[in-house]
Amino acid sequence: MEHTREKLSSRLGFIFLSAGCAIGLGNIWRFPYITGRYGGGAFVLIYLFFLVVLGIPVVVMEYSIGRRSQLSIARAFDVLEKKGQKWHLFSYAAMAGNYLLVMFYTTISGWMLAYFLKMVSGSFAGLDQAGVADTFSALQQDPIQSVLFMAAIILIGIVICSLGLQNGVERITKIMMTCLLAVMLLLVVRSVTLPNALEGLKFYLIPDFDKLREAGIYNAIYAAMGQACFTLSAGMGGMMIFGSYLDKKRTLGGEALNVMLLDTFVAITAGLIIFPACFAYGVPADQGPGLVFVTLPNIFNAMPFGTLWGSLFFIFMNFAAITTIVAVFENIMAFSMDLFHWTRKRACIVNFVLITLLSIPCALGFSILSGIQPFGAGSAILDLEDFLVSNVIMPLGAVLIILFCTTKRGWGWQHFIEEANTGKGFHFPQWTRFYISYILPCAVLFIFIMGIIDKFA
Repeated sequence: MEHTREKLSSRLGFIFLSAGCAIGLGNIWRFPYITGRYGGGAFVLIYLFFLVVLGIPVVVMEYSIGRRSQLSIARAFDVLEKKGQKWHLFSYAAMAGNYLLVMFYTTISGWMLAYFLKMVSGSFAGLDQAGVADTFSALQQDPIQSVLFMAAIILIGIVICSLGLQNGVERITKIMMTCLLAVMLLLVVRSVTLPNALEGLKFYLIPDFDKLREAGIYNAIYAAMGQACFTLSAGMGGMMIFGSYLDKKRTLGGEALNVMLLDTFVAITAGLIIFPACFAYGVPADQGPGLVFVTLPNIFNAMPFGTLWGSLFFIFMNFAAITTIVAVFENIMAFSMDLFHWTRKRACIVNFVLITLLSIPCALGFSILSGIQPFGAGSAILDLEDFLVSNVIMPLGAVLIILFCTTKRGWGWQHFIEEANTGKGFHFPQWTRFYISYILPCAVLFIFIMGIIDKFA
């Protein structure tokens, strides 16, 4: 291959980058929210099971394709498929999926940035519950604020990517991830020492199968499968790009396991912050996105030194958002560099303009464009973009990647397993071949079909 691929300078950089891609806002509000809905500790056990049996194999496959091809998803299939095959056509859907993801993620990340500034400046001090809820509505409905904060997030992400793989993306992600973990641990200590926090910990950590039955075991299983797939950002080449930056020293199963452990640690630690606080102040913990933007600011208001704890919480949320933005932007930069042989600088300039323009509809979706309600009253452009990424492109992409790595008509099992097991560390077991070739794609298709039924039934 003519081009020389950039490489990461350290294994920790790779783990933090991959985990940064996986650790998004979904871990932090969606995981505690669905855990709250499905009865706490019992749901966590089901989720961990599916994380291992569904998430890890797909991540290892993405790493393998990336490391063997030394390319992003934009061109990886072209290199590995046999002559005359059409697997590479999926790369266009995957690239579209990455753009779609940042089109709404930049808006949500912009809200996080706005909230951090509001918390630091004391804007929430003295507000009652209705006042906090009104603050969130006012932010969503203000087109200028929404677009400015969204553009600020894009600028931060692009500047980090423009500094290069090692000096920008890797170095800054390492700093942010280290700070994120440190701030989380501080917040856990504060949360578990609140009055009545023990009730929240019991609910969260002690499995209660009666509560699980009440919520519906079938629903809980489906929710756990969905969360396990989406949390690792598999199916759109997000992990493939980091595989292409990896050397051959270590096996890919071991690396995937490390990333999964870090991702799970953050999701579970988020629950240790949120559940004790919710129980301490008598607030329900199954409130969806409102949990972060409405419920938690109320809790911080009621706490001694609430502005300090609230500011720390939103710093941590911003780090989680920006590490994901940087990881997806890096993937998008790689498309431009692999497809058009652009320099990194040119890829950054063109994509800054492109991503900003593409993100505007979502940012205006609660104000000027609020009349666009793709799923009926109360829905917004954000819901459509999120649905296309999470419920359509990701699961179908994961199925295609599984078939590419396991069938003779694709890259094939032997090539995949050889690449995955090159190096020192945990070897991906040969005996999983039947499960991965036949059961796993059916399980992911089930998630896809249920997601469609859920949305439209």
